Amino acid sequence: MSCHNSAGWFRCSAGPHGSGNVSRMSTGTPATGGFGERLHGLRTRAGLSQEDLAHAAGVSVRALSDLERGRARGPQRRTVEALAAALKLDAAGARELEQAASLGRPRRARQTDAKPPAAAPDAAARRSTPDLLPRAPRGFHGRTAELAALSRATAGEAPVCLVIGPAGVGKTALVLHWAHHDPAGLTDGRLYADLRGFSDTGVLAAIEVLREFLLALGVPPDRIPESENGAAALFRSLAADRQLLVVLDNARDSEQVRPLLPGGDRCVTVVTSRHRLSGLIVSDTARPVAVDVLAPQDGTMLLARILGTERVHAEPAAALRLGELCGGLPLALRVAAARLAGRPDWTLASMAAELSDETRRLSLLDLEDTGVRAALRLTLRQLPEHVSHLFAALGRHPGTHVDRYAAAALAGTGPAAADAALERLAVAHLLTETTPGRWTMHDLVRLYARGLDAHPDTLKRVLDYYITAATGAVAAAEPGSEYCFPLPTDFLPPAAVRELADRSAAVAWYTAERNNLALAVAAAHANALHGRTWRIVMTMWPLIVWRVRDGWVPLLETALAAARADADPHGEARVLNVLGWVLTEEGRISEALIHLEAAVALAVEAADAFAEANALIVLAMTQAALGGPDDAAKSCERAAALARESNDRRIERLAMQHLARHQTDAGHWHQALTTATHALALNYRPDTTDIPHILLLIIKGEALLGLGNRTEGIAQLDLAAREAESAGYDDGAVRALGALLRATPNAKVQARYDTALARLTTRT
Repeated sequence: MSCHNSAGWFRCSAGPHGSGNVSRMSTGTPATGGFGERLHGLRTRAGLSQEDLAHAAGVSVRALSDLERGRARGPQRRTVEALAAALKLDAAGARELEQAASLGRPRRARQTDAKPPAAAPDAAARRSTPDLLPRAPRGFHGRTAELAALSRATAGEAPVCLVIGPAGVGKTALVLHWAHHDPAGLTDGRLYADLRGFSDTGVLAAIEVLREFLLALGVPPDRIPESENGAAALFRSLAADRQLLVVLDNARDSEQVRPLLPGGDRCVTVVTSRHRLSGLIVSDTARPVAVDVLAPQDGTMLLARILGTERVHAEPAAALRLGELCGGLPLALRVAAARLAGRPDWTLASMAAELSDETRRLSLLDLEDTGVRAALRLTLRQLPEHVSHLFAALGRHPGTHVDRYAAAALAGTGPAAADAALERLAVAHLLTETTPGRWTMHDLVRLYARGLDAHPDTLKRVLDYYITAATGAVAAAEPGSEYCFPLPTDFLPPAAVRELADRSAAVAWYTAERNNLALAVAAAHANALHGRTWRIVMTMWPLIVWRVRDGWVPLLETALAAARADADPHGEARVLNVLGWVLTEEGRISEALIHLEAAVALAVEAADAFAEANALIVLAMTQAALGGPDDAAKSCERAAALARESNDRRIERLAMQHLARHQTDAGHWHQALTTATHALALNYRPDTTDIPHILLLIIKGEALLGLGNRTEGIAQLDLAAREAESAGYDDGAVRALGALLRATPNAKVQARYDTALARLTTRT
């Protein structure tokens, strides 16, 4: 654990909450006479090491060592009180220790009528120990990790620390609390300036800050240089041999900060900003400390500090709900608490109910000129127009995460421009990059963005982006599959979509975008964009096939209602077909039968051979489930004939796959083997993942086993299982491995089966 000087306070980087691995430090020779000698004698008589006393009093070992050796001035009263308590002194002993400390503190010179002789600026400044810090924040709670990180970041020679985070997260409160409560005290002063980087009143000029600093350091007004460069040079020279804490609050950019950095190697500068200020990291080796929203328990404690513990503890669930609705943002929590403080008859639950209304939440989190909207507005004002334009467009995004392609579609730009704008928003802490290339917004920031003006076609743009991107995912996941639908007449094509090289890339895309796609469906439905609603659902069919047990019925019912509202029988037939299949897989056979018979009728009416063949294949599944194997076989044979007439080998093979399954279930092994073998010869490309191919291998393996050919049957089932496992097709893996276990019980096969089944049954 390294010790360091922090603005005149000597601190250990781990502090009282560190790991406990405190290095042993030489105590040195105590000062003769005065506070240092008294403190050394009291500690020795108490049988305490410097480390023991430092830990008990909450001061650093180095600070304690300097006090005992007389290298530091008389400590502040609160430090003396902490030492007296740690030494277990009685009242008289504590008073004597305080008296000894007071003798070492600097005293003000007595006022006289005669003016003192003129002194050089540095001589005058040496007599002054300024303290420009605002008062410590009230109601501060938690932030243990951030406080420790701030102490670590201010270690070393002439450190510059960047405390960064979004508007309202409590950066200033954190720094002021740290500055006021750091236990080792100051020796040469504390300087503070609000740079107003995000203020309605305009940015504070560097010369104004420097003038205030120089006056605080004792420089007469007529000796302060008029130029910024001259004032900055004088400030650096005065700070060169001092131990100063300089807090530069609300900095807009690195350029605003650089003239205000002190000279020498014993000063500490802490800068707060809503921007990352990467330039300071490059030029001045600044160390960032990120401040995030409060954890739920810390949010509750903040409410308790303002409202009183009794009121908050009486409604623990409501307090947690308030923290959730405020997104853990301290500013929002303080505003909510202020409203409750002014209404003692209100319950926390009633306030939570009010905030649950998204249309009113931001207005309820504003009080006078303070609140979430005001803070976000000032942040946004500092950004270029095209970045603000993208921010407003992001408010129309229906999902939770965006990438550069979705952002480009929203803003009507290219991906490169969108990427640069996203980075600017992330630098301003209006977005968070959760994984490389994917960004999200805090809930309150998203609500604010939704209230901004955006192009009226913004929602259509992003919905059409998802239609285009998902259609590309279908092509990558299921090469050669039939195109599902014509595009809407008012379709707005995006500038670009991510290219997906193969099925693996498509699976990864669907996995990342599944929630966004579902939310896009909900947004399209809510805005009566019916043609887009059912089309987005239909682009998800590969995902539905792979994850058939994931509860797709409500989404498909939304698509069905949209297709009917869109008066599109083609779309309605396609949706009915998928819905009927999912219901069949869920065992809801009677419901499935109604939908599938309607799908067949609509497809015949529309002369859509592809849709009719598909519907017949799924209808056969319900017929078999209802005990009609002959009807099921006839439906599959009719579907295969339709496919051959349309020269669609893919659907022909699918129909034959299902026919072979029905033959296998009926124990017609020879027929099943013949049908499966013929189907396996159609349209299969070994370099692609093909779910019907895997299912046909399973059928062939079962048929061979039924005919007594165990060796070849087991080989076919094992091949099917390995292909399914490699493709991430858990349903197929469970089927193949289950058939293998029935044929030849095996511990390794059982383990593979259990793994695939666990993935299948626990996936959401």
